[in-house]
Amino acid sequence: MQLFYNSQLNKGSTIFTLDREESKHVFKVLRKKIGDDISITDGRGNLYNGNINHITSNRCDLDINFVKATPPLSYQLHIAIAPTKMNDRMEWFLEKATEMGISRITPILCDHSERNKINLERFNRIIVSAMKQSLQFHKPLLDELTNFDDFLKMKITAKKYIAHCEELDKIHLKNSIKAEESTVILIGPEGDFSIQEIEKALLQEFKPVSLGKTRLRTETAGIYTAALLNMINS
Repeated sequence: MQLFYNSQLNKGSTIFTLDREESKHVFKVLRKKIGDDISITDGRGNLYNGNINHITSNRCDLDINFVKATPPLSYQLHIAIAPTKMNDRMEWFLEKATEMGISRITPILCDHSERNKINLERFNRIIVSAMKQSLQFHKPLLDELTNFDDFLKMKITAKKYIAHCEELDKIHLKNSIKAEESTVILIGPEGDFSIQEIEKALLQEFKPVSLGKTRLRTETAGIYTAALLNMINS
């Protein structure tokens, strides 16, 4: 299956036109023609079939019909993570975490953050590409860059954890999480969370956890967490 994405689709859609880049891909790369079908998701769990009724090198018109709705995973994983200094590392995390079924990503601004700006549009493109490549019908939610203190004020009903490297009492994440249990985990920058941030998180009932004996890069910690949740729930 070659999966396409457009958030504007809904179950009542009957016709649709792909954007210029996707039309070019369908025409020049996939070499589709009138009468051929393509699969499209709206990123909300719904799959649609598009039958090509007109196609050129820069325009592809479709007759649309709804195929099926896919429920979200039985658990939700929300990672709040400090963007890395090197953009390609953060983008790698976004790609791999999406492939493993993450539900939500919140870039957070911390005391030791190495980056205080992000390209939200580019990050979303990477997430969409990974969603399509891994044939998923639910697009992870990507928040804007959020101050650490503001994130702690968010209403969270899932289990809450903070991963840090300080020599404080903590247990390994794998011994804390359970299958089908929604989880929120805080992952700090390369310089780790400050002591003040850790204390603030603990006051908000975030449980301190370890991700192993070795010190992981920020993006590795994020991917490790996504993989661990994926494995426990597989």
